[in-house]
Amino acid sequence: MNRAVPAARDRSAREPGATRAQTPGPRTSASAPGSPEPRTPRAQENRAPRTDGGIGAWAELLRLPALFTVPGDALAGAAAAGARPGPRTLLAIGSSVCLYEAGMALNDWADRAEDAVERPHRPLPSGRIRPAAALTAAGALTGAGLALAAGAGRPALAVAAPLAATVWAYDLALKHTPAGPAAMAAARGLDLLLGAAATGGGTRAALPSAALLGSHTLAVTAVSRRETTGGSALAPLAALATTGALAGLAARRRNRLPAGRRAAAAPGLSGSTPAPGVTDALGAGLSAVYAATAARPYFHAALNPSPALTQRAVGGGIRATIPLQAALAARSGAGATSLLIATLAPAGRWFARRTAMRKVSIT
Repeated sequence: MNRAVPAARDRSAREPGATRAQTPGPRTSASAPGSPEPRTPRAQENRAPRTDGGIGAWAELLRLPALFTVPGDALAGAAAAGARPGPRTLLAIGSSVCLYEAGMALNDWADRAEDAVERPHRPLPSGRIRPAAALTAAGALTGAGLALAAGAGRPALAVAAPLAATVWAYDLALKHTPAGPAAMAAARGLDLLLGAAATGGGTRAALPSAALLGSHTLAVTAVSRRETTGGSALAPLAALATTGALAGLAARRRNRLPAGRRAAAAPGLSGSTPAPGVTDALGAGLSAVYAATAARPYFHAALNPSPALTQRAVGGGIRATIPLQAALAARSGAGATSLLIATLAPAGRWFARRTAMRKVSIT
């Protein structure tokens, strides 16, 4: 910050007859009356922005605690496609992670002027990371995400390309328009379809799961649009109703499993999935966890739509993504995959505590 020397004290030091003028000895160079005060090195140092770009600044820019919500997209997509996760699923997860982080870096680059007023503590407005570095990172991460998707096969790349385009369109053009929440929901749904395309080669069987996950993202994004100003109880109420509906749908086992899942569940074959009763109970339990994680902060924000409670509602919605992904995998009959996804929730909380980054936002 620029700290000016108090004008009264500066004038008294140069007035005729002042104590400094009567002091014998060599005089230091003084400014002529009315001339600007020369800046000291310390003042210039205070004006210089901090551009250390350290690990902590980049972790904050990329919102690393929210990164734990990404692998479940591809895993739930593989489960919905009726295929076991494999090497191509890992490539899809890597692609999703890169594209997600590209969106985070691009988001802050696009909002740097707005954040300078509303969120001056963020890495770009605070000067810890240069805008050009954030934009470069977004481009590099997008390229890496598309390359990993290409390694998973042409069907995966066919999904990753529109996913990358949706991410860039949201951050650069659609975020502050009525189409913003729908674009964010489309990106999350495409991310689930990416896992299905990479693992099973198709996306048709995964469309219902993608629609449910996209609906959840739509509700969270609608709430997040007021996280700095508050004042709207409608969005939290709508999100609360959406959470209840999604919890009920995710708890229901699919009437018809994909062909690959039906074959794996046939009696006498190795690698059979858990009994329907086990996966049904698992799906119901995870759906209840999803509802409990998201509903309570939504309810509080609806009663008092202050910025603080609205931000908590957004955080609760983000955290609820993981149990919803796990419930969708159980809904598809993939009990082991469902449990694997569920372990990402405590891992994310542990990481957030270790890095002192408990507040996570998607805006």
